[in-house]
Amino acid sequence: MKLSIAITGLPNVGKSTLFKLLTSNDILIANYPFATIDPNVGVVTVPDSRVDKLTEMSKSKKKIPAIVEFYDIAGLVKGAASGEGLGNQFLTHIRDCSAVVQVLRCFGGSEIIHVENSVDPVRDMDIINTELVLKDLETVSKRLPKAESDSKGTTPQAKLAIKEVEVLKKVKEKLSKNESIKELAADPFVKSLFLLTVKPKFYLLNGKPEDVSDALKAAIKAEGNEYVIADLSTGAGVQEVITKAYAILGLISFFTTGEDETRAWTITKGDKAPQAAAVIHTDFEKKFIRAEVVHYNDFVSFGGWHGAKTKGKLRAEGKDYTVADGDIMEIRHS
Repeated sequence: MKLSIAITGLPNVGKSTLFKLLTSNDILIANYPFATIDPNVGVVTVPDSRVDKLTEMSKSKKKIPAIVEFYDIAGLVKGAASGEGLGNQFLTHIRDCSAVVQVLRCFGGSEIIHVENSVDPVRDMDIINTELVLKDLETVSKRLPKAESDSKGTTPQAKLAIKEVEVLKKVKEKLSKNESIKELAADPFVKSLFLLTVKPKFYLLNGKPEDVSDALKAAIKAEGNEYVIADLSTGAGVQEVITKAYAILGLISFFTTGEDETRAWTITKGDKAPQAAAVIHTDFEKKFIRAEVVHYNDFVSFGGWHGAKTKGKLRAEGKDYTVADGDIMEIRHS
């Protein structure tokens, strides 16, 4: 499962620095707006000491951790939704990603140019979020006339279009009032539009803890979102960005381990055993018989497969089993 996180924010707030710290890629970092035009893409491994421990216990020849892709997207500015600063191009890059980390500059100093000429992360947060809302409003407004046209008549397609119109009008009204539409995110009509404001999101507050104001924390909390404080000048807190990205997508890891390899597999929390098996190989879901499962804690405590089995910790689970984070599995299939 390929997962992608868009790194967004105003120009010169630390996006490319974060990307370089995450990926160690050699990219352009410059002290002027729009140094990044095409998104830099980097594959980042998810920190997980369990993979190291299982590799050691199984004496595996290969170790394959879970991964996340980070997209370093060029800085957005006020007016991006209407094309300012190549805004439409950048907003399209965000649409292609699974989630968003929005970088806010909290550190002071005048040596690095601020596109708004002053450091005010609450204002900056509002600028970016407003542009995302305006872009979504444009997307919905373009789709609505087509849905209204399709709703005329008595065919099954027309009846479906009537429902779509109802949903889109509700979304448009909420966006116009700058209200959250997250409660509508699961609606199939909303999902088909790939709207920006329903994507899982968290904030990276670039600076030292003392640079982060209570007003900023309160503004993020009011949105219902989370944040990570990271001082990108030193790299402190960067690893937490990866684990936070993994968590806000509702993802967990299960493992396979043996002499050939130890691997972390990424699934969505709540997935059943056959769905997990499909991540290993698509045929495994259709031909699933059972999964032999032991949790990581038991595997380590009792010295591996044999010890876990002796202690009764190795279980056979069927199609209705909900996989837990840290399960080690062997899939049996026809």
